[in-house]
Amino acid sequence: MTTHTEHEHAHGLQFVGLDIPSKADLQNCIHCGFCLPACPTYIATGQELESPRGRLHLISSVLDGRIDATDRVLGHLDLCLQCRACETACPSSVPYGRIMEDARAAILANAPAAQPRGWRTRALLLREVLARPSRLRVALALGRLYTRSGAQALVRGPLGASLRGMLPPALARLESSAPVLDRAPFRTTGVLARPTSGSGTRVALLLGCVQGEIYPQVHEATVRVLQHAGCEVVAPEGQGCCGALHSHAGDAETARALARRNIAAFERAGVEAVIVNAAGCGAAMKEYGRLLRHDTRWAERAERFSVGVRDVLEFVAERDFANGLGRVERTVTLQDACHLAHAQRIREAPRAILRAIPGLQLVEMRTPDRCCGSAGLYSAVQPEMSATILDAKMADIASTGAATVCTSNPGCTMQIEAGVRRTGLDAEVCHVIEILDEAIRAGR
Repeated sequence: MTTHTEHEHAHGLQFVGLDIPSKADLQNCIHCGFCLPACPTYIATGQELESPRGRLHLISSVLDGRIDATDRVLGHLDLCLQCRACETACPSSVPYGRIMEDARAAILANAPAAQPRGWRTRALLLREVLARPSRLRVALALGRLYTRSGAQALVRGPLGASLRGMLPPALARLESSAPVLDRAPFRTTGVLARPTSGSGTRVALLLGCVQGEIYPQVHEATVRVLQHAGCEVVAPEGQGCCGALHSHAGDAETARALARRNIAAFERAGVEAVIVNAAGCGAAMKEYGRLLRHDTRWAERAERFSVGVRDVLEFVAERDFANGLGRVERTVTLQDACHLAHAQRIREAPRAILRAIPGLQLVEMRTPDRCCGSAGLYSAVQPEMSATILDAKMADIASTGAATVCTSNPGCTMQIEAGVRRTGLDAEVCHVIEILDEAIRAGR
């Protein structure tokens, strides 16, 4: 006997809940096709339903009741990277990012038994691990043990080929993407730095969930650069994960809970700006107002908070950062993080910083703002498409001849590091702020 929930799953779902995609947003699309050559999945497949225009058509059809959200329909939505390159290309300003987030949230708002199993599992992983610092730290502690034991170097070394061949394909992919965790994490709260002279601008640093654990050197460099730029830097207690990946995965309720916690923590800090060195986090926090638009108690607070959120490169580029910089003899290429270039529309700031550094040569890629295939958990849940997109990115990087690849997001850093290992490219991957910090220290 078929139950009601089994019948729903067999025939597909509809959009329900608070976050149903807006018809007004969807009607902005004029079907011009400008988004097609900007979309990495359309470039890879040539399929209309793997383009923004095609996915908007599917979402509109589900919203109008013309089709159900079957597994096949949801598969097209799930292959989207949410890189938002289509927003940059779109002449009609279609807010594709929020449409896709709303669509995913409106599917996960269905009864748990009816939700797509993969989507439900992903949301549960993000909710129960990434949003819970103690659990995330346990998971990463195992990664540190793997690195520090020498096992990681052995598996990835010349003698590790046979060991890699013994691993199941999924585990081999996971191992090749795992970062090298050989540094102590950055978890310091309170006052991190005071300006070298005068009272300075008081700013707060988002510690987040991943950046300080996997790339603590980025937080360290950020603090030194902000101090050089005349800031007092604090990291308030009570802050945590920004909720970006939860929003992307459709778990809007967890994202809202994390947003409320961060707003309250940073309000208590009494700062002039909230500084973020992870592009995806900054984009999400600048959109807290929309995320909490249905919450009468928090909507105005969220809007006020979002106005004060600044990406570290955006913030530093507007200050007197170039004073006293020393030479950095590097040839660098810049990977525009999707959520910096497309979501926050910040492109010139990282370039202005790099060009101001004596001795540094910036060599641009052909498509520096095309996604690298990281996209949060995308490389784990869509490994084949992620690898295809990464291969194109690595070829673009290699064509520059640069020995350093600069990014502004930890997901990009991790993905391109994996690409460097996979291709054998002789290149270092780091955040733009690390290069500026190197120049500041070279000038002392």
